Amino acid sequence: MNVVQLLEIIWVISAIGIIVFVLLHSPKGDGIGGIGGQAQLFTSTKSAEVTLNRVTWTLSVIFMGLTIILSAGWLG
Repeated sequence: MNVVQLLEIIWVISAIGIIVFVLLHSPKGDGIGGIGGQAQLFTSTKSAEVTLNRVTWTLSVIFMGLTIILSAGWLG
């Protein structure tokens, strides 16, 4: 397994993660995350939204960065 393949795997995982975490978001704070008691993992709805925002932004930056690196062919 070379570096390009490893980055492609991370790229796919980040894409799937973005999809999942965007689906967990809700403008009212009670999205899919309210199903099955997921909101109980956090102390409040506010902290849950803040955490979801941070994770989503982090995955988005990773995804976009890897998209640029992999599409430019800088790694060979």
